[in-house]
Amino acid sequence: MLCKATPPGSCRRGNKQVHSVSRDPDACRHGDDARLVRVRQSRGCKMAASGAVEEMRTRVVLGEFGVRNVHTTDFPGNYCGYDDAWDQSRFEKEFRVDVVHMDESSLEFDMVGIDAAIANAFRRILLAEVPTMAVEKVFVYNNTSIVQDEILAHRLGLIPIRADPRLFEYRNQGDEEGTEIDTLQFQLKVKCTRNPQAAKDSSDPNELYLNHKVYTKHMTWIPLGNQADVFPEGTIRPVHDDILIAQLRPGQELDLLMHCVKGIGKDHAKFSPVATASYRLLPDITLLQPVEGEAAEELSRCFSPGVIQVQDVQGKKVATVANPRLDTFSREIFRHENLKKLVRLARVRDHYIFSVESTGVLPPEVLVSEAIKVLMGKCRRFMDELDSVQMD
Repeated sequence: MLCKATPPGSCRRGNKQVHSVSRDPDACRHGDDARLVRVRQSRGCKMAASGAVEEMRTRVVLGEFGVRNVHTTDFPGNYCGYDDAWDQSRFEKEFRVDVVHMDESSLEFDMVGIDAAIANAFRRILLAEVPTMAVEKVFVYNNTSIVQDEILAHRLGLIPIRADPRLFEYRNQGDEEGTEIDTLQFQLKVKCTRNPQAAKDSSDPNELYLNHKVYTKHMTWIPLGNQADVFPEGTIRPVHDDILIAQLRPGQELDLLMHCVKGIGKDHAKFSPVATASYRLLPDITLLQPVEGEAAEELSRCFSPGVIQVQDVQGKKVATVANPRLDTFSREIFRHENLKKLVRLARVRDHYIFSVESTGVLPPEVLVSEAIKVLMGKCRRFMDELDSVQMD
């Protein structure tokens, strides 16, 4: 409703009279500029806050005196404007595994898009829950060496045996006699004698004695049942032939019979299929401003070789980040006052670099696939438990 009988610059709304602040065009323009500045400042603050939140969510930052953003915080409802509820389609889109290096004994791969709990569960399964075959019982018929029976049995148990554990069953508890489906049998029978062809003035044990060093190559596989038909000759043996078991002197001998069974590293470390299984987060190194001249050379020396590259740009030495993956994060940069504020050291929170080194029992890629099967089995059992609780 338009109010009448009101002075210029004012109007009446209901019983209230509202006056305009000013009719001066310059004053209006200055007011608009002030409001525009405030809007821009607000947007800048929001952008800065958004960047800080994104860093907190995705990066673990290494500082001079500590590490920031260590704990996972991207759970539902923690950040305004972020939908962190777990979604299967989004997980399938973002999750990936990239194989970086693989040979007969080691494997390096990247696992991207998972939480630390899943990565650590996978590592622990590799260490302790993928089964292998190892010496469990040692029957000592004769041991005149200086190595005690218990120590000798322990050394024999740690020898990796090249046999596919997927082809065997677990031995029943209390079963003293093994069968061809759950036991491998090895014999070790060595006697040390003098070498009649050795020189009289020789003092070298390798020349004076025969069989004075007992290696894994002296272990002989004794097939049980139909194992000779199932496994070709030479397939069941220790992984390495040159592992030293004991040293003998003339007249000393070893006469042993060994039973290998299937087990997991959770029960004993001898069953662990890996020499090491570890992961680390992908390094993320950012130069906050250009680094040139002698400072560029000094900066490159603060990191592992290949991380920082010094290029010649228009006659100037300029430092660039070449391959941050190679860095070990020694934090040497924080020892230099002129450089420590020029670089940000961080790690990508959901990018895990796995290193798996097999003992030789199985290829590393097979160990990884078996670990995934174990993890899937755990998930199925958990889901079955949930279903049974709901039914009760």
